[in-house]
Amino acid sequence: MDNGSHPWFDSVDEPTLRQRKGAKWNKFPADVLPAWVADTDFAPAPAVMAALRRQLDTGDLGYPNLMVEPNPVAAAFSQWAARRYAWTVDPARVLVTTDVLQPIAGILARFSEPGDGVVIQTPIYPPFLRATDMGNRRLVDNPLTSAEGGYRLDVDGLRRAVDDRTRILLVCNPHNPTGRAFSRAELLALGELAVERDLLVVCDEIWADFIYPGGAHIPFATLGDEIAERTITLTAATKSFSFAGLRLAVAVFGTAELQERYSELGRFLLGGASSPGAVASIAAWTEGDEFVDQMMGYLVENRRIVHEAVATRMPGVKLALPEATYLAWLDCRELVADGRCSNPSEFFLDKARVALNDGGDFGVHGEGFARLNFATSRAVLGQILDRLAESLA
Repeated sequence: MDNGSHPWFDSVDEPTLRQRKGAKWNKFPADVLPAWVADTDFAPAPAVMAALRRQLDTGDLGYPNLMVEPNPVAAAFSQWAARRYAWTVDPARVLVTTDVLQPIAGILARFSEPGDGVVIQTPIYPPFLRATDMGNRRLVDNPLTSAEGGYRLDVDGLRRAVDDRTRILLVCNPHNPTGRAFSRAELLALGELAVERDLLVVCDEIWADFIYPGGAHIPFATLGDEIAERTITLTAATKSFSFAGLRLAVAVFGTAELQERYSELGRFLLGGASSPGAVASIAAWTEGDEFVDQMMGYLVENRRIVHEAVATRMPGVKLALPEATYLAWLDCRELVADGRCSNPSEFFLDKARVALNDGGDFGVHGEGFARLNFATSRAVLGQILDRLAESLA
């Protein structure tokens, strides 16, 4: 279809979205269009919807059957990783978790002590910062290069920042909020430094399926045996298939020893999987290839529309074309410098009645920015962009 058009994604409209009870469409007053939290507005994939309907039709809402070896969620993810990323994953090293944040807190507790350093590349998904702070760990800030510099990993800066009490390297690839899909050379340099300085690598790869043409997702654990052996990868089907509320993710451990050490936290601190989350994830990872490909075709055009609107209709705002994700990291520093606003997200909420994420929540290097979620229908996206542009006219 022309321009990536597809009825599944085009059918999303505001009246239907307003009927939803989730956070995205209910946090703000009814005259506000939400483009903030990283949920898509799309219905879950048809295969996921069908699997959940079968589950409800049979009343199958008891405990999920994850006690067999390999458990079916782990097996489904291993097959997905092999097909999509040429990554060979041992299902025995895949632990089912509540979401990607729960194991981050557990890993910090199990593999570091209060006051130990945790490396984070800012600007970054805010829960990385909160988990470090709540765990009484020390932030070792390793900012990406500037917007003008392409948001690249600063490995030389990291080498200077790491000290004897730095224990863990948190990585988000693809990167939220900038949309970078880091190159093999960048990731390899980071991995080699982790080996050199004996850092545990925790890599959030939940955005792996959202790579635009010309790029590729490179799992951190595929960069070599020494790097893989110190890597724990966190991911989920919930972003790609639109069911974040079902609360299920996986942690892939580089070695049995890492997995055993983490599991010593105890069963009741490790969280649990919901049976709908397990059913949805299995369906997604076994039957979802075509859906993801279609959605990415749709998002390619959405990305182009956002980029063009910013360049031609939003004076004082800049956008580096994201290589991945469905997030636009809007550089509004010129608006702040010119005195037109002090906080871009507050300005757009007040003047445009559009809810964006506040860049300052992503760390000090996010101040003057705002994050826009463009995973919605063209009709809704057009309204959002019109409102933003008109507020700046």
